[in-house]
Amino acid sequence: ATVFPADQAIVVGGGLAGMSAANTVLENGGKVVLLDKSSFCGGNSTKATSGINGAATKTQKVKGIQDSVDLFTSDTLKGGAKKPEVVKVLCGNSGDDVDWLVDKFNLDLSLVARLGGHSAPRTHRGKERFPGMTITYALIQMLEKVAERTDKARIVTKARAHKLLTSSAGACIGLIYE
Repeated sequence: ATVFPADQAIVVGGGLAGMSAANTVLENGGKVVLLDKSSFCGGNSTKATSGINGAATKTQKVKGIQDSVDLFTSDTLKGGAKKPEVVKVLCGNSGDDVDWLVDKFNLDLSLVARLGGHSAPRTHRGKERFPGMTITYALIQMLEKVAERTDKARIVTKARAHKLLTSSAGACIGLIYE
């Protein structure tokens, strides 16, 4: 579930997770400032060459692939994951997350493969050579478009986050960066 008690957010990191968070803030009507320490966004996500894992996706259903969140969770825990509560969230959201990338960003993730450690085909990619780059750049381009055309988004590169600013109640209200 996504809850936005405020109409603005600061996202630290411009890889796939940060770009997903920033685009989600915008989808929910908020404003976002995204900071990345590098001179350009993308992070390690752009180097991913296999694809993105998702269980019970629309693509799997169309292809007749039997998979489930429970099976993905079991595979992930068998693979050595140490935090079951994190695995539950990761695997539980994976199908909707892959579908969101396809639907919202018009990405081709129509090829589904079974890779090591998986009991079912669930690694999604398109025909491109570097799926991590393709996926992450689609989200970067969407955020850049919004930043260029409106005041709803701002991207700051070469920004090192130093300290979270908190209210007297302990809520994060800002960030010091250089």
